[in-house]
Formats: sequence, structure tokens, C-alpha cells
Amino acid sequence: MRIVVGVSGASGIVLAERFLEALKKLKVETHLVVSETAEEIRKHEGVGKLKADYVYNNKDFFGKIASGSFKSDGMIVIPCSMKTLAGIASGYTDNLLLRAADVCLKERRRLIIVARETPLSAIHLENMLRASRAGAIIMPPVMGFYYKPKSTGDMVDHTVGKALDLFGIDNKLIKRWKGR
Repeated sequence: MRIVVGVSGASGIVLAERFLEALKKLKVETHLVVSETAEEIRKHEGVGKLKADYVYNNKDFFGKIASGSFKSDGMIVIPCSMKTLAGIASGYTDNLLLRAADVCLKERRRLIIVARETPLSAIHLENMLRASRAGAIIMPPVMGFYYKPKSTGDMVDHTVGKALDLFGIDNKLIKRWKGR
């Protein structure tokens, strides 16, 4: 498998860090593009350098992930700022992250958007709807409590596990509901 990982300027870079760690453990090839603001937030939130098999500069429109001829199993934007969501929803591809997301939509590949904002305005919701109608999957990192999380790490793993599920990747990060 080959997955493109976009990281945009929203709080929650730890989600991207954990997602990349999980993919590495599962031997999935990763292609990473990080926005400039996400890089600043990563440092502010104390997250280590994000690691992937291939890393692209967000200004490099000649990166492999900018072309539909580059085969991938899809892309995740984790976390996804409302600015990046607006760019995806409107087809405004002024950087590599937005172009790679646009490629997934035009090629009908899986695009998962882990939207990070609360509360949501009508504009945010409309952009989510537009992106969803274009083929994206909107997956906010919503906390679950049925599995009785004991730490923030448990909640991060739950979100990452759900994202892996959306790519059809079996994982043990998510505690599955077993009924009563």
C-alpha cells in the first residue's frame, strides 16, 4: 500500500505523528507533505519531527504526488485546518498539499479529511458538505467513551484506528464495540 499524508495548520499534529507511526509498523509506504503553519504548530505542540518514506516541500509542484499518474491508495489530511478544507472544497490548489488532495478527488481515490475545529460555522459545514459531495470522507477526531479511554494516547489511537479502518487497514489501535 501507498498513502499520501497531508498535515495542515491545525492543532492536533500528534494525530499525524501517530498515524505515520502506525503506517510504518504496518509497512505501508508513506508520502508526506506538511504546510508551513503545521510545521510551526508541530514545534509549539512539542511533537517530534514527522517521519515518512518520502517527504515533499509544500511549495514543490513537481513532487510525484502532484500527478494523477502517481498511483496511491489515497490520502489523508490529518489534522485538516479550515483553511485547507476550504481549499479542497473549492479546488483551490495553490500548494502541493491541496494539489495532492485535488488529485485524489479527480482520480476518485480515497481522501480522508480529519477536520479540526470547534465550534463549526455554517461556512465550515458547507465546505465539509462540498468536499464530501466531491468524494472526500469527513472524519473529525471525535472522542468515543464506550471503550473507556484511560489517556489522551488512547483517544489518539482510537482516531488513528478509525482512519486506518477507512483505508481498509486492519489494526489493533481501535477497541471494537462488542455489545453488552
